[in-house]
Amino acid sequence: MNDAIVMKAASGTRIEGVMTAIADRIAARSLAPGARLPSVRSFAKTMQVSVSTVVEAYERLAAEGVIRSRPGSGFYVCGPLAPLSLSEIAPRRERDVDPLWISRQSLEVDDAVLKPGCGWLPPSWMPEAALRRAMRSLARTGGGGVLTNYGTPLGLPPLRQLLARRMGEHGIAASPDQIMLMESGTQAIDLLCRFLLEPGDTVLVDDPCYFNFHALLRAHRANIVGVPFTPTGPDIELFAEALERHKPRLYVTNSGVHNPTGAVLSPVTAHRLLKLADASNLIIIEDDIFADFEHVPAPRLAAYDGVDRVIHIGSFSKTLSASVRCGFIAARRDWIDGLVDLKIATNFSGGQLGAELLFSALKDGSYRKHIEALRARLAKTMSETIVRLEAIGIMPWLRPQAGMFLWCRLPEGLDAADVARDCLAEGIILAPGNAFSQGDTASNFLRFNIAQSTDARIFDVLAASMRRLASG
Repeated sequence: MNDAIVMKAASGTRIEGVMTAIADRIAARSLAPGARLPSVRSFAKTMQVSVSTVVEAYERLAAEGVIRSRPGSGFYVCGPLAPLSLSEIAPRRERDVDPLWISRQSLEVDDAVLKPGCGWLPPSWMPEAALRRAMRSLARTGGGGVLTNYGTPLGLPPLRQLLARRMGEHGIAASPDQIMLMESGTQAIDLLCRFLLEPGDTVLVDDPCYFNFHALLRAHRANIVGVPFTPTGPDIELFAEALERHKPRLYVTNSGVHNPTGAVLSPVTAHRLLKLADASNLIIIEDDIFADFEHVPAPRLAAYDGVDRVIHIGSFSKTLSASVRCGFIAARRDWIDGLVDLKIATNFSGGQLGAELLFSALKDGSYRKHIEALRARLAKTMSETIVRLEAIGIMPWLRPQAGMFLWCRLPEGLDAADVARDCLAEGIILAPGNAFSQGDTASNFLRFNIAQSTDARIFDVLAASMRRLASG
């Protein structure tokens, strides 16, 4: 190939790179309709290309109708705004590490596919008999529009009273009028982000943390900052540095059993965390959806704080039913009225039928018996899964006190994304560590759902995959 052809090919690649960079900024909405593009000269410096390369890229984008030229003024983004694309806002990753991809694969595949990377219990572990009884009872006695009518804005009063008593068992003092029912924990966080955040606000998360926190916060155009997580909670020194440097509005975390690590917050870390939050006017969203997995309750930030700057949320999707969508928010009284208005504006009302089913299952004693049996089953399965994983060289980061998640380190030199990709070809969906890490610092970790890891084929395929990758 002669020098002229090489120069032409390289130039074409650089031009396309500039075009892609501009298109990405438009897709991520950092360049909105009508926004002026960087000058040709400044963007050439940013992209480390020649001015003529940027000129050609801008001309091509103008020809495609993406931008338009205003003589003597510059180039501007054309409207209308493109639909929001979370994958474009997200850090560039291969699709099998992307949290949305993991969720979609886990939700869309049939039962023949094994899902140790998913985040819920198998249907056979859930109390279907109790739900059937509750449904039959509602069918017989469901007067007053239970089967057909909208629920009240705050939600079913008897259920809110029961939830207040349950939170009191964890030391959280929240009255029924401080509790609002939601469809799920995820919907609760979404509503709170609408209520508290403006685009560009900074939010702290644990690193690693539940991967859907990343996707949800990106949808609200938040600036996400990860703080390394330790076996006793967030690294307090680095948390203090992040507060000083980034001035965040929110911190979103799990209480009780942490997802994905299985760690629990220590009392010392909880107290130091709240002192920092108070000094910096930080609001904390405490996601407590795994509360009923615990044998011994861990500290709750909302208990120490008195539901002042800590907003406590929960749901029963993981322990009762993912189909009966019912969660809750517990917050300070002066915020509840605004949250109710926002709930009506975005969802109009809650699902009365789901709330009635949940209340029926909670009050008749069957849920308590189910949870006791579930804790024992998870403890046994935890021990068995650890033995199986260690036998093939996959080591738990810690042994959780409760719950269904194991955060595990792969043997040296192996990348979790490579292992996940290899195992997917064998019909096994895994959850690579970097899907949970804002800083991409967990490339050699996998999260295992022990309840979904009882099939011996998972460990056979994992062992074979690791051997292939280690030797390749």
